[in-house]
Amino acid sequence: MVELILVNLSLSPLADRALRLLHELSGSSAAPSLFSVPGRVNLIGEHIDYHNLPVLPMAIQRRIWIAFTPQPEMRVRAVSAGAYEPREFVLAKDLEPSPSGDWVNYAKAAAQAVSSRWRITRGIDAAIAADLPAAAGLASSSALLAAFTLALLEANRIAATEAELLDILPEGEQFVGTRGGGMDHAAVLGARAGSALLVRFAPFQLCPIPVPPDWCFLAAHSMTTAEKSGAVRAEYNARRLAGARALSALGFDCYSSALAQHSASQLEALARRAAAEERLTPEESRAFLHVTSEGARVEQALDALRTADAPAFGHLLIASHASLRDQLRVSSPALDELVDTALAAGALGARLTGAGFGGCAIILCRASDCSHVQQQLTARYYSRRPAFDPSLHLIRTEPSAGVLHSS
Repeated sequence: MVELILVNLSLSPLADRALRLLHELSGSSAAPSLFSVPGRVNLIGEHIDYHNLPVLPMAIQRRIWIAFTPQPEMRVRAVSAGAYEPREFVLAKDLEPSPSGDWVNYAKAAAQAVSSRWRITRGIDAAIAADLPAAAGLASSSALLAAFTLALLEANRIAATEAELLDILPEGEQFVGTRGGGMDHAAVLGARAGSALLVRFAPFQLCPIPVPPDWCFLAAHSMTTAEKSGAVRAEYNARRLAGARALSALGFDCYSSALAQHSASQLEALARRAAAEERLTPEESRAFLHVTSEGARVEQALDALRTADAPAFGHLLIASHASLRDQLRVSSPALDELVDTALAAGALGARLTGAGFGGCAIILCRASDCSHVQQQLTARYYSRRPAFDPSLHLIRTEPSAGVLHSS
């Protein structure tokens, strides 16, 4: 079974809320179980995990709680403390997705992922409560999928290994319609408190990297959303396909071998020449330029993190955002304004985090400057956005542990 941190989750107000919702749903006298799954910010390495290049995410203290009890019937009933309507479906071998954007698709995706490898004999009643903003680039969809998956596994007494979970969870997201990589699931399952998590693929490796205590990362919401199970998913998937086509057209087996054989500047020249000769479309050329330069930035960021060189790390965040904006074209006017405002307020670096098209920016500043940067963002950016809630939209993140469990 994946390594879980055992805690008394009932001490959390949100866990208590999930437990009360579960009791209202089922009225069962059976002892409930709880999982708590964190969100994550990706510090650097955006849109490259699905090309098997290393990434550097960090779990945060904002989480999704799931309280559940096994049920003898082959069905899932789910309720949420948020704005989502209750949902119910019968467990079957081939589930049909609900309309795009419906939150029940994550429960169905979990059921499909588990049943693809193991035999499900019991369903669950489940209640969700969260302080993790949705559609914000903080991996709320991955956390929700992981929560339902872990609940179904425990209800059916299935002891999955970490490797098995990291294999089936990306398959589950494909049910929702997004072909992502393994970063989000690795981050929520393998994170350690006080550290970022270096995730390498092929072969798969997780390595916690301590975050210097005088570094502060803010997760700042642009107040625009990026719902990957809705219309944005086609744009997200198109970037992945463009990068894969460019790699093939240029004769490389994988991006890691391309970066091992050539410097980032050499690969840039190669892509620009291929585009000029019309061997790459403009979209393919831009995708290739982003993936290769971002892969190089991750390695440079590791050096900066290990040597506690905050200005160098900040410059890499700025360069990453420029590439996401100009090459991959997944930023938005709101995200660009948010990043510019943070830098003008004294942040060392900032960039969009997550899939883009809306959602959050990650902002690096000295811990001693964090309050000032927050105040300036509130005055210069959020004052014109009446829906702003500082508890949801401007979060001082803490490098946090992965999945927590209580039963």
